Amino acid sequence: MSAVVGGVLIGLGAVMAMGLMGRIAGISGILAGTVFSPSDREWSWRAAFLAGMVVAPTFYTLAMGHSPEFEMPGTTMLSILSGLIVGVGVTFGAGCASGHGVCGLARLSPRSLIATGVFMAVAIATVFVTRHVIGG
Repeated sequence: MSAVVGGVLIGLGAVMAMGLMGRIAGISGILAGTVFSPSDREWSWRAAFLAGMVVAPTFYTLAMGHSPEFEMPGTTMLSILSGLIVGVGVTFGAGCASGHGVCGLARLSPRSLIATGVFMAVAIATVFVTRHVIGG
């Protein structure tokens, strides 16, 4: 049930960002704009969007009486390395899974269709290699 609620909230956030501000709710772009934004107006909505991503789990915990469950297998160093690789991919792909996969596909963007296909193919290959070749 929490996945359904989370999906609805992601969709609502994407629709609101596009409908109210004409902006795509791509997390990597929002984060980059927060760090490098030239205007206070741009920085404000971006910071509020990111703050909502941090605060929402707190509200979930208060409402449900427990923290959202998640699992992060692997070492801290593997997580850091993975994050760096994703950062490089986001840069070369000109966007992230939320920008291309949620917003771009909803807009029927051919570029987002290709980017999302590449994201999925790499994710499938990574899981296969990790679980069946390396044995993780």
